[in-house]
Amino acid sequence: MHVERMRQSEQAPAPSDEGGTAAGPASHGDLPSSDRAARRAVTLFPLLVVAAGAAGLFWPTHFTGWAPAVPWLLGLVMFFMGLTLAPPDFAAIAKRPWAVGLGLVAHYVIMPGLGWLIATVLDLPPQLAAGVILVGCAPSGTASNVVTYLARGDVALSVSVATVSTVLAPLVTPPLVLLLAGEFLDVDAGSMVVDILKTVLAPVLGGLLVRLAVGRYTDRALRLLPWLSALTISVIVLVVVSGSAARIRDAAALVLLAVVLHNGLGLALGYATGKLARMGAPASRAMAFEVGMQNSGLAASLATAHFSPAAALPAAVFSVWHNVSGAIAAAWMSRAARRREQRPSPRG
Repeated sequence: MHVERMRQSEQAPAPSDEGGTAAGPASHGDLPSSDRAARRAVTLFPLLVVAAGAAGLFWPTHFTGWAPAVPWLLGLVMFFMGLTLAPPDFAAIAKRPWAVGLGLVAHYVIMPGLGWLIATVLDLPPQLAAGVILVGCAPSGTASNVVTYLARGDVALSVSVATVSTVLAPLVTPPLVLLLAGEFLDVDAGSMVVDILKTVLAPVLGGLLVRLAVGRYTDRALRLLPWLSALTISVIVLVVVSGSAARIRDAAALVLLAVVLHNGLGLALGYATGKLARMGAPASRAMAFEVGMQNSGLAASLATAHFSPAAALPAAVFSVWHNVSGAIAAAWMSRAARRREQRPSPRG
């Protein structure tokens, strides 16, 4: 999702509600325009995804033959992400290498590990097990930055972790899938690297280069990017769900249980990582979403290409669920932060 409006709205770091500083905006009251825009995006995005998933589930025959478009659609989303990147994003990474490094390690350790653990404990069939693990090994989700903003979290940290996890995905995701899912299915890590380079890294770099070359023209279109991204991701969900509609009905309860556990534990452990590292509340909120929200569109594309449509089921369900749970968690965190800020200061 698009973060330029949030970046423009950020002021100097404000005091955290639990110590430290918040790189993101500490108060939304004086930012009505950008706040409303971001809230509309993150509120409508889950609704669009749910509607797309429902359409694919109940009218799958209407979308027969759309599957080859998924990698191209994912590449388009990644291109949009590249367009939103700017030099300050990379400067933020350089200024906070420890925090970004911790977020990156947490992301690529917690979610892959949880995927393997859940697949093993639930004794999932091989295709579903590989799909759950693949979701866990994917880079950060495209909506995590907006959700972090709405949760009154550290937006700069969120953008940094999402950017680095995406850039490193070709090097990290295939070996992790091979290591953790290899016991369930044969994994061709080499061809997976090529696919991630084509559908993720190349479009992101392309968008960044376009932004650097003709930024004065692309800046005018940045307001449209969250909606274009939301629509594109919704079409990806539609196609993936429609291609696996019958299997989703047959294994709905089991897949949903695996996805809810995976996402919920990821959010909780991501937040706990930030708290244990004493990063402050805003950074801990960012860690929750950077760990718990995955690029499930990439996972679905890779599962379909390298395993089977059945392996794409967890990614399809995750695409719907993590956006809904992320929006709910962000609303709860934001209200909790507001209540803390409104408490009278203790008298010394």
